[in-house]
Amino acid sequence: MKRHVISVLVENRSGVLSRVSGLFSRRGYNIDSLTVGVTSDPAFSRMTIVARCDGAVLAQIRKQLAKLVEVTAIEVCPPEETVTRELALIKVSAGGTARAGIIEVANIFRARIVDVAPSSLVIEATGSEEKIAGLLRLLEPFGILELVRTGLTAMRRGAVLLTPETQEPAEAAEAAEAADDGTVPPCEITGKAVE
Repeated sequence: MKRHVISVLVENRSGVLSRVSGLFSRRGYNIDSLTVGVTSDPAFSRMTIVARCDGAVLAQIRKQLAKLVEVTAIEVCPPEETVTRELALIKVSAGGTARAGIIEVANIFRARIVDVAPSSLVIEATGSEEKIAGLLRLLEPFGILELVRTGLTAMRRGAVLLTPETQEPAEAAEAAEAADDGTVPPCEITGKAVE
């Protein structure tokens, strides 16, 4: 199964997150990560959903999302045209002589020390999932005491915007309906097939 990053623009009001996550759980779809935040227009929030699925399931997800009244735009983000980032806070055991080595590893990954205690350090790291995974591998020998990750956040490169005018959800439902044969409908913005 392929990993897909789906950006969804929704009305910023209570219950929307529950409705979207419920849509996934009711149908047995797994969410690898889900991030939500208000946009530059406080009337809207943007969700970034990461799911592993085949083309038919992706088309079904898009179709079901488009049926939700609060959803104003849906976009499956092509990996080569998308900037993705994740934030991690990592508490590492830093007793004795380990502190200097931990700081050196953090500096290599351009991470920041955001809290210092007598026996631990908290490191803030931002970057791709691969960068975070690499940092964690090098910090593991020191002893990771606690880890918090935000999940993936994504934005299309260039002039492409996800706005309520980008796509009408009814159009997404029709495109998904047409794709129920197992094919994936084209991207709403570029018109290219999304694999």
